Order: sequence, then structure tokens, then C-alpha cells
Amino acid sequence: MDITLEFEPVTARRWQDFEQLFGRQGAFCGCWCVALRLPYAIRTRMSSDERKGFIKDRIAAGPPPGIIGYSEGAPVAWVQLGPRHDVPQFNSPRTISRPLGDREAEDPSVWALSCLFLLPRLRGNGVSHRLLGAAIDHARAGHARFLDACPIDHAKQSKSATLCIGSTAIFDRAGFETVARRKDGRPLMRLDLSR
Repeated sequence: MDITLEFEPVTARRWQDFEQLFGRQGAFCGCWCVALRLPYAIRTRMSSDERKGFIKDRIAAGPPPGIIGYSEGAPVAWVQLGPRHDVPQFNSPRTISRPLGDREAEDPSVWALSCLFLLPRLRGNGVSHRLLGAAIDHARAGHARFLDACPIDHAKQSKSATLCIGSTAIFDRAGFETVARRKDGRPLMRLDLSR
């Protein structure tokens, strides 16, 4: 399938596109991409509408917490990325994605890519690779020095919801290196953007 894609940072002006892409389900089970923004105890007490309101407010506040992929003017893909401090749960000392160094969670040049989302009809067509490439370009434009991700080595099904964190294969292909392995199948990977 030949798909033309364009990518734009998500801003308040693009909220309706984000909302359309995530649909009534909020992408995955009403998540609305807040899983790494809020502690579990808080997030699980919120309704899907409350999580939607939270991310809407975050997008309105800026800077853009990610980019939207468009095909023929319609939103079809999303990647959440930005400085690590913007996704506090990615930095929790109990998580496998925790930073390597003590000060990296506050360093605005150390970024995290924490979610990839594609419309189901696009999966399996190489769109994830292009989405990751656009994310890398966005991180460079934002003066990131490092871009971290914590993908999954494999999933039982190629269309598994767990792949919203991305597969190791696409990060390998983009030049990311494994910098920590705190759990089998879930490496912490890093791309050095200063090279």
C-alpha cells in the first residue's frame, strides 16, 4: 500500500484531528495517551472523559507533546514524544524506562518517545518506520541530545495493542542502541542525536 504521509506537531488548533484519530475509545481502552503522564492510582480513578480533558488541556498548554501523521489530509497516526520531564511516569524509579543518569529526568535535552499509534488499517505497511523517522526529525528540531524509548521485543500478534510502545525492530533499524535491559523483552533504547 503506497501511503503519502505528512507530519505536524499537535497543537490546540489540531485538537479535533487528535480527537478524531483517537476516536470514542481514546485509542486504547480510554487511555488518551495519559498513562505515562499520571500515576496509576490517579489515572485509574479517572473516567475516559476526564483523561481526554487532561490531554486536551496539556495540548492547549504547549509545547506540543507529540506529532500527528496525516494521509490525504486525514489524521492517521500519532507519536508521543518530548523531554522526559513531560512524561513523569516514564522516569519513575520503579519502571524499566527510568533514566540512566540522576539528572536526565530534568534535562530538557533528554527526550522520551513513549507511544506510537496507527489506525489499524495502516499497520503492517511500514508506517511505523516513517512515523519514527518523523519523530526523530521532530526531536532534532527541538534540540534533543538523546531520544529514549522502551519498546517491546515481540508480541503474540503483529497487531497487538502492546505495540503502542513500538517494536524493538523499528528502533534497531532507526539506529537506536540498547542502553539498559531491566526486564526481558523490554530494552531501554537510546538514539544519540548529537552524531
